[in-house]
Amino acid sequence: MKVFSKSNSDKPASILNAAVIVATLGYFVDIYDLLLFGIVRTDSLKDLGITGDAIRNQGEYLISMQMFGMLFGGILWGILGDKKGRISVLFGSILIYSVANIANGMVDTIGAYAFWRLIAGIGLAGELGAGITLVAESLPKEKRGYGTMIVASVGVSGAVAAYLIYEIFQDWRLCYYAGGVLGILLLFLRISITESGIFKKVQEQNEAKGDFLSLFTNKKRFFKYINCILIGMPLWFLVGVLITFSPEFAKALNIQQAETIEAGKAIAFCYAGLVFGDIASGLLSQWLKSRKKVMYWFLIFNLAMIFVYLLADGISTTGFYLLCLVMGASVGYWVLFVTIAAEQFGTNIRATVTTTVPNFVRGSLPLIILVYSYFRDTIFDGNIISAGMVVGTLISFIALLALSQLKETFHVDLDYSEKPDKNYS
Repeated sequence: MKVFSKSNSDKPASILNAAVIVATLGYFVDIYDLLLFGIVRTDSLKDLGITGDAIRNQGEYLISMQMFGMLFGGILWGILGDKKGRISVLFGSILIYSVANIANGMVDTIGAYAFWRLIAGIGLAGELGAGITLVAESLPKEKRGYGTMIVASVGVSGAVAAYLIYEIFQDWRLCYYAGGVLGILLLFLRISITESGIFKKVQEQNEAKGDFLSLFTNKKRFFKYINCILIGMPLWFLVGVLITFSPEFAKALNIQQAETIEAGKAIAFCYAGLVFGDIASGLLSQWLKSRKKVMYWFLIFNLAMIFVYLLADGISTTGFYLLCLVMGASVGYWVLFVTIAAEQFGTNIRATVTTTVPNFVRGSLPLIILVYSYFRDTIFDGNIISAGMVVGTLISFIALLALSQLKETFHVDLDYSEKPDKNYS
């Protein structure tokens, strides 16, 4: 392990520096597009001629295509982020998903829809990891938790914006166009930002950068990487299954006027709660000077809310949406999850890790849906409530076990580089 200068003289003292502001706006547009499909899923598929159970099946297919794109894009942008710089990823990723957004508004077949969701996923994959890496490296260790909290908490409100735009215009194609235009406008704001001083130091060193395979050539590093992924999976089970398919769960729970439950509205409430959860988890981790302790609390809170949601038989529609709000707050550890990943690894592979980890979590959704579908259709004979309880519990306990294997990183200095040799420990 090579340690660079520990001086933070090249880091701006202000939390609201250009890197934080631009990364925040980028993540806002990222979340807008990422959750937009869930919001317009039903209406867009009906407009393309899909009806009945095919809406659910084609919805699962399209969201899986988007997540596959994010899985591939996470590796691509992560490697580029360490080899070419964090800024290049911020520019390239937003350009691709802006174009894909506009193209999504023009589709007239499921095949075209799936293709452009795949391309959008590839573009979306770079934004969060590169932004968090840049922010973490641009702030002193005492303040970086506040910086990443701002990026995550403001950024996730993009889902609320997507819902409001859809409610105002009632046109799913226009919503995609709006996302594309927002992304292109954001490109102009990024001209003023520069690379972090830590990354510039690494660029001067004659060592491997962005070596994705080095994460698999050392046992200790490999398990640390896998554990970083596993701690984030409960969030995407909650958002990708329980919230995205909330109309189906509302019917199974005999919610009053269940036919009026809208997935888009449920997503908006969930992400409104997630904003508060991200702020709470970020502030708590700073006050307690611990990432892990707060993560434990939120993972347990999340599991409890899964059961509250799935046992809420017969509640009102208002109560159901309020449950979605609190469920969103329970997965407000997203900011901690990504920050922990950034702090676990050296600068020469930090962007690779911080970009691939959240995208592998997002990309795990097709596998989560597959496991959930197996329990739903094979074990519980179509009972989505029982399947949700079992899969939610399983994923939560795996996440808690994975978190126990990771070290506390609150006080870790990021001015170091990891050697890619197999004997590293």
